[in-house]
Amino acid sequence: MPTPASIGLSREDLPNSYIGRSVPRPNLPKLVQGRATYTDDVVLPRMLHAAFLRSPHAHARILAIRTEAALAVPGVVRVFTGADLAKVCDPWVAVLDHLKGMKSAPQHPLPLERATWQGEAVVAVLADTRAAAEDGVAALEVDWDPLPAQTDMETALDAGTTVIHPELGDNLVFTRTATKGDVDAAFAAAHKVVEATFVTGRHTGVTLEPRSIIADYNRADGTLTVHQATQAPHMMQTVYAKHLRMEEGQVRVICKDVGGSFGIKVHVYPDEVAVAAMARILGRPVKFIADRFESFASDIHARDHRIKARMAVEADGTIIGFDVDDLTGIGPYSVYPRTSAMEGNQVVNLVGGPYDFAHYRCTTRVVLQNKAPTCQYRAVGHPIATAVTEGLVEMAARALGMDPIELRRRNMIRDDAYPFTSPPGMRFEGLSHHASLDKLLEMVPVARIRADQAEQRKKGVYRGLGFAAFIELTNPSPFMYGIGGARISAQDGCTVRMDPDGSVVASSGVTEQGQGTEAILAQIVAHGVGVPVERVKIITGDTLNTPYGGGTWACRGAGIGGEAALQSALALKAQILEVAGAMLQAPPESLDIVMGHITDRATGAERMTLHELGRIVYFRGDTLPRDLPRELVQTRHFITKEYPFAFTNGIQACWAEVDTDTGMVKLLEHWVVEDCGRVVNPLLVDEQVRGGVVQGLGGALYEHCVYDERGNLLTTTMADYLVPMSAEMPDIHVGHVETPTKESLLGAKGAGEAGTAGAPGALLNAINDALAPLGAQVLEQPFTPARILAALGRF
Repeated sequence: MPTPASIGLSREDLPNSYIGRSVPRPNLPKLVQGRATYTDDVVLPRMLHAAFLRSPHAHARILAIRTEAALAVPGVVRVFTGADLAKVCDPWVAVLDHLKGMKSAPQHPLPLERATWQGEAVVAVLADTRAAAEDGVAALEVDWDPLPAQTDMETALDAGTTVIHPELGDNLVFTRTATKGDVDAAFAAAHKVVEATFVTGRHTGVTLEPRSIIADYNRADGTLTVHQATQAPHMMQTVYAKHLRMEEGQVRVICKDVGGSFGIKVHVYPDEVAVAAMARILGRPVKFIADRFESFASDIHARDHRIKARMAVEADGTIIGFDVDDLTGIGPYSVYPRTSAMEGNQVVNLVGGPYDFAHYRCTTRVVLQNKAPTCQYRAVGHPIATAVTEGLVEMAARALGMDPIELRRRNMIRDDAYPFTSPPGMRFEGLSHHASLDKLLEMVPVARIRADQAEQRKKGVYRGLGFAAFIELTNPSPFMYGIGGARISAQDGCTVRMDPDGSVVASSGVTEQGQGTEAILAQIVAHGVGVPVERVKIITGDTLNTPYGGGTWACRGAGIGGEAALQSALALKAQILEVAGAMLQAPPESLDIVMGHITDRATGAERMTLHELGRIVYFRGDTLPRDLPRELVQTRHFITKEYPFAFTNGIQACWAEVDTDTGMVKLLEHWVVEDCGRVVNPLLVDEQVRGGVVQGLGGALYEHCVYDERGNLLTTTMADYLVPMSAEMPDIHVGHVETPTKESLLGAKGAGEAGTAGAPGALLNAINDALAPLGAQVLEQPFTPARILAALGRF
């Protein structure tokens, strides 16, 4: 059996080695030269364009839909209502069996009787052009009966409140409490108890490429081909087949280039299912590309939480326990098929994650609202749990008069304590909190910053330094969705083949959304086979031409897809060497493959090229021994077996300045140390971490989906919804500690969500450190100037 050492995973000096090197992305020239193929670039014969009439009300009964005027618009071909699509498409209910007691209402592609959030697609118009379809939408006449809207999560369960789906009995979707120890007794006996109410505002993904889909139903052979910007093509294949009453083999999902996802493109959207249903009815291709307004109104939102939390400590700073109550609003439906209860569930799992303590109680309650649905988005629940945990840690340090770094050091789980099971039951294989803290302190000039802080305060300038340690869930097993009944693959496969010219083609079930998946797969395959990375071509995003897999989400691309690629590459190498051994009359184990050449393992002498080997195998097989296996293609699948997840960890520090006259926050510098196990491509990991930090800081400072009390969305353009720009971002320094997982040969965990997980918590603590001399603190994200001035009593 190969080991990490035997295949040179730690030897960057070997000519075969690409793992651990900052190899440029192979798809970069295509992307920067505008030669990528996004869904909107695909044009099919006889293709129609879809536009949707979306509800102007947060909650309203649909009394009548008059389509005559729309059908009279030149170019309009057909109008579809919910009743039309219900004839060919079955509704779905987004619950998971292992989330006990969870409930949600059946959801159709287009609603049958009521609209339940402003922006919900209600009627579809198909036309020869998008402009004609939009003209058709403008000509539609709908009679509405506006209903009371339930928009406040705090009153969602009150007696007399509007129950959004009366058949459910109330607006409670899911509740879970995790407990360990005797929380009440421990808190009663504690030296200090700190408590606060944290609020995290709604925000969304704002991808460069909006949601996009083309569905093409072929009546001749009964197949449906869907071009879609999605993170999970095989999952969508299953969804379309199941709900359009087809066999999975009749559905093909293709996702070529995807312009960003951040989790929002891993869900089932009703308007996209509607496109597939309409294509099936008409037997013609139908395209829908969401515009920016539709993205804000109908892409999933996330992070809408109110968390009451307290933490108990001993006089020496020992953390005794946490007691947390989380309330989250998810819109009118749980989102299919992953469910909208998962973020609250993650808060329960992750609060207190880096620390060793005895007593724990955490409850999440998930309730319905007449707002856009919320669901998984980059670092599901992580930044919420981290901000709550680390906010309390800094409060405790302040209450005890203790250095917050020292308080963390005293309570972090020891690096030699693993395997370790956390109070809510999470099993950690191996983390590195102390090593990461030590690394961070090598990078952050704490003494210089504290001196500057004191000096600046004399001038009326308030600067703060905040820290946030975090854990991150990656490489999910079937325990995340499979045990709940969702057909979302936890394993991924990779097929690697050598072609006659000695080049290598690898097709993988994981996907590329702009984050560099294809780059690391190429590195891994090149390393495993022994060829130049330029000789490797990667194929992803096609259910017909890639092994079955779950796609890319929850940081599983490198850890799951990468391990499958490595295993298949090593198997192909072994097969090549067996053939080479027969050709060269040498034992296969005496040979190696180095940069595309068969070599003598002992001397390094080149014996033949892969090009020559391919020529003989494919075109002169008559010269080889008759019984010699010569299939130069291998497939392997990988799934984690020992642990439900590969947890990673890290710690961040943020240095910020608060203008106490305007409430503006200026980010001065940011540091991150993360441990994602084996680092396959340092450049890409650093880019992932920096991008994650920017996204985390954006949610903490700027991004906010704002509704009024009637459920009207007020942030529907890029002028209303602020995203972080380069001018606002500080220098972000990244360091690494590597603790490879023993679940795989590669040892890789995920890195894509680490930056987002920790950044809001670090910023929260930096702002409050700056405001501490003024007796103020902020706990509600985003930390807007108005909220900071209110905390200072100036607004």
